[in-house]
Amino acid sequence: MRVVAPDLNIPSFQRLDFRAMARISFWEAKKHMPAVVVGSSLGALVALELARSAPVPALVLIAPALGFGARWVEKLSPGDPLSFFHFGQGRELPIHRRFFEKMARLELENEPPRVPTAALIGTDDESVPFEAVREVWSAWERSGALPPGSKFVAIPGGDHGLLAHVPRIADEIVAVDAARGASANREAGAGRRKNGETGRP
Repeated sequence: MRVVAPDLNIPSFQRLDFRAMARISFWEAKKHMPAVVVGSSLGALVALELARSAPVPALVLIAPALGFGARWVEKLSPGDPLSFFHFGQGRELPIHRRFFEKMARLELENEPPRVPTAALIGTDDESVPFEAVREVWSAWERSGALPPGSKFVAIPGGDHGLLAHVPRIADEIVAVDAARGASANREAGAGRRKNGETGRP
């Protein structure tokens, strides 16, 4: 399995721009044509946005920051820039206030993704409220629009980083890829039936 992991700190973590992140992801997806797009935390929102604009076969959303902007804008302290913990670097870094204000206007979770999707989140996530993510997933399920093979995975005791659960995440990536393959086969079969093909010589 080949992994492509573009740097989405665009133009930098301190000056993040969601639209720029989405553009980079779009061009990377066109270049590499991934079987599964995986996004963690804010990256999961980039993956959702990508699925709206590119032919993404399947998604895995890890600790997805659903409701990210609205939730944080309500809690922001005064001042600009603001200090937030960067999990990759393991320390506090500044980030500009406007980023959160722009994110609050996004409505990425209003409609479910149209491709097989797995969402994984730890029940003890210290950054993204577990119940908020489960509520969004439940709304997606009630819509009836989630493709077959999609599932919500609660990881008991898991934190935001989920580093202790990498094997489980890998298993779910493989599972959603299998669901993608099954979905593609169903669509191909439906297309043949529509065209009057039977598959017999």
